[in-house]
Amino acid sequence: MTVELSTFAKSLTAETAFTVLATAKQLQAAGKDVVELEIGDSPFDSAAPAKAAGIEAIEQNHSHYCPSPGLPDFRDAAARQVREEFGIPAERENVVVAPGAKVLEQFFCEAFLNPGDGVLVFSPHFPTYVPNIERRGGRPVFVSLKQSNDFRPDTADIERFLSEDPSPKAIFLNSPHNPTGGVATEEDLRSIADLIRGEPIAVFSDEPYCHMVWKGRHHSLMAQPGMLDQGVAAYTFSKSYSMSGWRLGFSVSSPEIADSIATMINTTLSCTPPFVQIAGKAALEMDRSERDAVMQEFGRKVSLLTQGLNAFDGFRTLEPRATFYVFSDVSSVCNRLGITSHGLALYLLEGADDHFGVACLGGECFGDAGAGFMRFSCAASDERLQQALDFIPTALSRETRVREFLEARPELCLAAPYRVEGEG
Repeated sequence: MTVELSTFAKSLTAETAFTVLATAKQLQAAGKDVVELEIGDSPFDSAAPAKAAGIEAIEQNHSHYCPSPGLPDFRDAAARQVREEFGIPAERENVVVAPGAKVLEQFFCEAFLNPGDGVLVFSPHFPTYVPNIERRGGRPVFVSLKQSNDFRPDTADIERFLSEDPSPKAIFLNSPHNPTGGVATEEDLRSIADLIRGEPIAVFSDEPYCHMVWKGRHHSLMAQPGMLDQGVAAYTFSKSYSMSGWRLGFSVSSPEIADSIATMINTTLSCTPPFVQIAGKAALEMDRSERDAVMQEFGRKVSLLTQGLNAFDGFRTLEPRATFYVFSDVSSVCNRLGITSHGLALYLLEGADDHFGVACLGGECFGDAGAGFMRFSCAASDERLQQALDFIPTALSRETRVREFLEARPELCLAAPYRVEGEG
């Protein structure tokens, strides 16, 4: 290649979950039995009303361009849902449709960030936040979420950011939180809103797991007075309706911000496929009890996996308040074996056994604050979850195999012991 890639392009890294997914698929193709707990994808079929509506929409030739902000009927349905379920004062003009929620991170950054602006990111964090901030020349400013605080955001961190950063401009807020399963309470959100209201601070409120709250209920920052004028909330159909492959999401913000995002969609994606929006509208209007019954299945799986992991020596796991992930502190195990948490995850997949493996993610995949943790997705059958739980202690007992794995992959050796919460 004679043309050099940009500095940004060369710095870009892929979301690790998909990298581990590719490795798992390669091992499976070679004959290895792998329990996949790495990717945040639903094991259930897409919502039946959505499938039926999508097929009918294709048959009726709803497969041409449509308005960039989205179909009016879809925008009405989305506004009605967040208004009725989360108390957000939204109408059609507040909603913009997008192919999933990830792209809305990029459009938020394009809407608000100038080079050099500081963006507060609570970490561990979703891996695509940083590249989207850096696309605009922004500076991610990391603060750590603590297991001892149920992985909730601390307003003191926001106060420090506002007072100490040379150019504070935005906050990335993710609740319910991936990867930890933490949830910002309504009191947390009220305090955040009171702190930033009227200040030149924009908030990206990432809410894909809004229907996966196991203790209490979901609250949105956008329901707080004035926050629609200072933020963008993002929602997706991947979790609530098992529609990850449909690529459908939407944002909620002030009409002015929505118009700006709609222009960005117009100049990049043109529009989100109308038949996908018609399927999504059917999902939004389906019997909520059917949706919530599927969500409770996820909640039961979360409890099963949490209890199983906590039975292992050296695993410290809070039962998640939300999401279908279990984020376990394995620092003691890593210290004992001399392996990073990312290395431990890869060992379970690749090195512990020739014929069986478990795919999960090391906490480093979610930033430095995740080091010493591992994330397990519960998107598998109960039988497969149990097989993973049965395998993990056996794998950890094979210390000769651990040493052999580290000899072949020395970059996964733990350079210095992790700090174990409650010790020292």
